[in-house]
Amino acid sequence: MSNRTFRITVRGSFDALTGEQRAELLAEAAEHDILYTEYRPEGHLTYDLPRGDFFAFRFVDTGEAEEDILDATARAELAAEEWLTGRGYGYKRLRSQAQDLSLAPLAKRQRREAAGR
Repeated sequence: MSNRTFRITVRGSFDALTGEQRAELLAEAAEHDILYTEYRPEGHLTYDLPRGDFFAFRFVDTGEAEEDILDATARAELAAEEWLTGRGYGYKRLRSQAQDLSLAPLAKRQRREAAGR
């Protein structure tokens, strides 16, 4: 049974996009708007090409132990690379950041609820 939830963000830059690729991404921009970010098991891509060639994929994964975050991060990076490569998009400077939500501090309201108040 999984008892840890991991949120992984994989960031990078598109590299050497063709005019056709850029037009394709711009046509799908509403689906990838940075204002509607979600963490999903399959990943969620966001970008804002008019502001720059940067993108972010957001993944959610689970694990049993704290060290499972390393495997989850590797899976997220591989999924992002496969998505980009499968569509012929060049990319560079891929980097990841992962968070184990079981270790995240609770907000004030969450602490009250946990205390039963």
